[in-house]
Amino acid sequence: MSFPTITLKAMNLEISPGLSSLVDQKLQTLGKLLPKDETDVSCEVEMEKLTEHQTGRIYRVEVNLIVAGTLHRAEACEEQIEKAVDVVRDELKRELQRASGKRQSLMKRGGKMIKDMMRFGK
Repeated sequence: MSFPTITLKAMNLEISPGLSSLVDQKLQTLGKLLPKDETDVSCEVEMEKLTEHQTGRIYRVEVNLIVAGTLHRAEACEEQIEKAVDVVRDELKRELQRASGKRQSLMKRGGKMIKDMMRFGK
């Protein structure tokens, strides 16, 4: 499945076409971790420049990815917005891999139970 359309929201920050394409490019890599047959997927990205700071971690990026009714959320504050997007992408990747592992584990346990029932008749 390809990655869904990304909804961008900005606070105290202008969304340039370059920034929009950067977010699209970085998050497209997560498409291979989504279930193949899933059609109910949405992605919302919120970017903010924190006004109380002038140096340090002044950019905040938050991503809400909803896959089949399950919310996967990541947030990062960094000095550069590109770094924040990278951190959020890595965190979402970790969450999606964990969810995929749980789904596969459940399928294997179910298959093992069925095989045992067929083998021993109980």
